[in-house]
Amino acid sequence: MKAIVWFLAGIVVIVAVLFSAAEGIGYYLSSSAAKGAPRLGDGGGDLKSLKDKNLKLKARVDALAPKGVNIVVDTARNILWLKNGSETVRQAVVSCGTGKKLVDPAGKREWVFDTPRGEHSVQVKKVAPDWVKPDWAFIEDGEPIPPKNSTERIESGVLGDYALGIGNGYYLHGTLYKRLLGRNVSHGCIRIGDEDLEALYKNVPIGAKVTIY
Repeated sequence: MKAIVWFLAGIVVIVAVLFSAAEGIGYYLSSSAAKGAPRLGDGGGDLKSLKDKNLKLKARVDALAPKGVNIVVDTARNILWLKNGSETVRQAVVSCGTGKKLVDPAGKREWVFDTPRGEHSVQVKKVAPDWVKPDWAFIEDGEPIPPKNSTERIESGVLGDYALGIGNGYYLHGTLYKRLLGRNVSHGCIRIGDEDLEALYKNVPIGAKVTIY
């Protein structure tokens, strides 16, 4: 009989403890809600703030994107994209710079044949361009360097039918070595196949952005 009494008393104690704990949890939840603490399923304000931030960030990114016709070049993969805004209009396999270095035997100068990375613009467009050979071309061939205005520097028919200049002597132009397109074989200019070059000449205006990476 005593065992039964002790058992019932134990149950009463356990129930009392559980009731007290439940009351405590209820008080904590109600006081937290009163203080504005977040509850399960209640994050509307934070979500709206995050959406607003994302919209502002997207607007900033869109503002940096080129508008209208532009050119993008990947020098590592030797791929050029003609774009209208962010939409690709045409893709071409090209040849970019080797990255090799040439040192003047006199020891006064050196050249690194990289395609210039960064943001540029089309500054000039030419039909049937002539190549005015720079000093390094003669040094590379082991020939004496002629005077600056010498006709020996002018070479016709090696740059294709068109050329688009982006400044500092760098051009997007044609090539006699079409079998090498897709490789880094140029001295810094961007070599392009005939059909793709014609499309660029006809569709890319002066001032268009040229992004190279």
